[in-house]
Amino acid sequence: MPATLSHWDELETTKSSGEGPGDLVLSFFAKERPLLGAAGLVDWRLYGQLSRLIISGHCSGCSGESLMMPAGPRLPFERIFLFGLGQGERMSDSEYAGYARKIRATLRRAGSSRYAVQPPGRATGLIAAKRAAQLWLDLGDSEEEHVTLLDSAGAHKEMGDLLMEQGVKGAM
Repeated sequence: MPATLSHWDELETTKSSGEGPGDLVLSFFAKERPLLGAAGLVDWRLYGQLSRLIISGHCSGCSGESLMMPAGPRLPFERIFLFGLGQGERMSDSEYAGYARKIRATLRRAGSSRYAVQPPGRATGLIAAKRAAQLWLDLGDSEEEHVTLLDSAGAHKEMGDLLMEQGVKGAM
């Protein structure tokens, strides 16, 4: 799904039926100011709430950091999970895999099997869209998991082509 507020607003009617996107997974780097990608959109929609959490020291983007909060009425998601990605100078496949495993493990512990995620490093372009989607698929371990990948329109097409090649259910 494209990471745009208008697309997210269309999901609002599905939230109460249990068919909505579930939770929202955001990640950001310690030096990423302002927040970019999906995290930036959420910060905008929530009147700077994520920025205030950063300024107050409740989260910083340090590697391994995680925070869960309610999404509230302005977003079609149930909860928001924030994950720190460290300094963000580069993103190797092994670093990406480590972040993806941590995110998935945290979501499992929280009982989240339906979620939307902008893959780690995509907001800043440190990993290519197709590679991020491929690694996310390769690391998948649950038939129960319902994942929506969020990104820009161009990345969406690149990811969509890969998902169709792989025969992933729900690929456009």
